[in-house]
This record gives sequence, C-alpha cells and structure tokens, in this order.
Amino acid sequence: MKNFACTACGSRVYFENGTCLSCGHSLGFDAGTLTLVAVEPVAPDGGLYRKIKANPGIKDAVSDVRFCENAIHGACNWLVPDGAPSTLCKACACNRTIPNLSEPGRLDAWREVEHAKKRLIYSLLRLGLPLDGGTARSGTPLTFDFVAKAVTGHDNGVITLDVLEADDVERERRRQFLDEPYRSLLGHLRHESGHYYWMLLVDRDESIESFRTMFGDERQDYQAALSSHYAEGAPANWAENFVSAYASAHPWEDWAETWAHYLHMVDAVETAEAEGMEPRAAGLLFGAAWPFKKYDVYRQVSFESLIERWVPLSLSMNSLSRSLGHRDFYPFVISAPVRAKLAFVHRVVHAGAA
Repeated sequence: MKNFACTACGSRVYFENGTCLSCGHSLGFDAGTLTLVAVEPVAPDGGLYRKIKANPGIKDAVSDVRFCENAIHGACNWLVPDGAPSTLCKACACNRTIPNLSEPGRLDAWREVEHAKKRLIYSLLRLGLPLDGGTARSGTPLTFDFVAKAVTGHDNGVITLDVLEADDVERERRRQFLDEPYRSLLGHLRHESGHYYWMLLVDRDESIESFRTMFGDERQDYQAALSSHYAEGAPANWAENFVSAYASAHPWEDWAETWAHYLHMVDAVETAEAEGMEPRAAGLLFGAAWPFKKYDVYRQVSFESLIERWVPLSLSMNSLSRSLGHRDFYPFVISAPVRAKLAFVHRVVHAGAA
C-alpha cells in the first residue's frame, strides 16, 4: 500500500482512515483515482460532499461524491460519485450476501472482512484486472458471499468466506488443525480470487496448455484429489515443487496458492518502498544514485525485478519478526519450480490487465 496524504492539510493518512486526525476533515477512498481524499459537506445535511483537491489546478471529472451506503456500519470509507446508479461503492457492489448484522459479533466480523476485501480490490484495480468478468466467455462478475459457518471457497465467480475466520482465536484454531504456517482473511481472499481469475485469464485456448505444462492437468477429479490430500497429506517432497503443502492437492489449488503469493509479493514490495524499506539498498554500490527511481510495481516492473526485491525483503522481515518473538513474516521457500510458476502468474496478470 502506498502512502497517502490528506488533501486538505498534507498530513499522513492511511488507507482505512475515515478522518484526518490532524485537521478533522472526513476522508474517503476514490476508486476512480485510487487515492484517499479529504471531503467537505456541500450542504448541511451531510449527505453530499465535495472533494478537496491537493492541487486545485487539476481538473476532476467528478467533484461531488457521497459515501458508500455501508459507511453507516463503519464497514466502508469508499466514495460513490453523485448521481451514480448504485449507493454502494465499487468494492461493496461486489457483495451478494453479508452477515446478519443483528447477530452478536457479526458486525465487527464483517468490518474485519471488509477491510481485507478492500485491500484485495485495491490490488486488483492497481493491476488493471476486471471485476465484471471482462471479455471472458462467462462474463461473470466477481461476487462475494460473507456468511457464518460456511465453507470458504469459489464457485463460478462467487467467493464465499466464513466470517467466523475474523475471530483471531477461531482462525488460529483452524490454522493449527490444518497445520498451516500462515492463515489470514486477506490470504483467503487472495487465494479465492485466484480461482476467479483462472476462470477469466487462464481457461482460454491460448493459455490453458501452457498452464497444464507447468501446473498439471486440472481435468483430474477435483473432489477426489482434495479427499486424498486431507486423508494422506502432502507428499514428503512437496516443498521442492509447490509454494505450500495445500498447493500440491490439485492444479487449481496450486494456481490459487501461487496467485495469492504473487499478490503477497506485489503488495508487500510496494508497501516497503513507500515506507522507505527499499530492498534494493542491500546491493547499493558507492556512487550509485539514491534514492532509486520509483516504479509502479503493479504495472512497470519485470518479474525478475520483483523477485530480486522480494527475497531480501522477506528475509529481513523474517528476522525482524523473530526479534519481536513472533513466527516468520513469510514462512515459505520459493524453489526454482515455484519461481517459474510465479513468473507465469506475472505474465498472465500483465496480459490480462486493462
């Protein structure tokens, strides 16, 4: 996540902020420009707002906005252009089902899920990937069902997430039961979005054979493969060819796990650069230019550049995490076959970007 500055006073603000703590202006995320902006009421009723521009000389196609309908629940800080056909923002419009908010704990759980989903949607927009199905044969839009006591998964464009995963204790219980090194709401959403974009970007005549060469034949019985994985576990040498044990269950899961890790890498590298934790500094030579020229890690970098920045960053963060008494920040090893799979994801993403 890049850094943001309040467009009213210039103070540092963060992606999830709804108010600038320095000047008190309300803040909203503008999906059209992918920026966080300060707003001021147009009328006393507070329903309509005007964006405050950091540079008044820059023209904006939309200046009057409203907050997403889900702002009343404290679950969204995204903006909707005035006059838009929906009262929901671009991210919340993807929701088909939300939890029953009258049940105890469901509102807090949904807020946590929405925070994670907003980061996923931000990444997808930065990558230029379609949310509406794009030109895929199915034309299926990205859709979310957030319900309690459900099976987390993907089915023909619909991502279902069990909101009980928002509870730290429950999520840790499941992590230990399944013997996973890493489990998070954002990780779930990134993984399941991989299934969606496999359907849009890979399951095509020009991509599917390349996919099968690298990941395996996805036409093998999926349910039988999962049953075998849960009954027998991953092969002893899974780490040689897969980014996680679960990735070894089936080619679809291998793709989804690899896709999720690609999003981990891209998002973390951008955040590190924004925070001044530039991993390229490890190879800095005397007389080299500093600071390094910044590139849009979502659009402008090669895969080799990305991985060369990611590896030293993840190792450094693992060391920092251990110093604070926690598990590794990134408890995974990128073998040569996994690196090749990540490069395949990179190519597919850039080919599918708008």
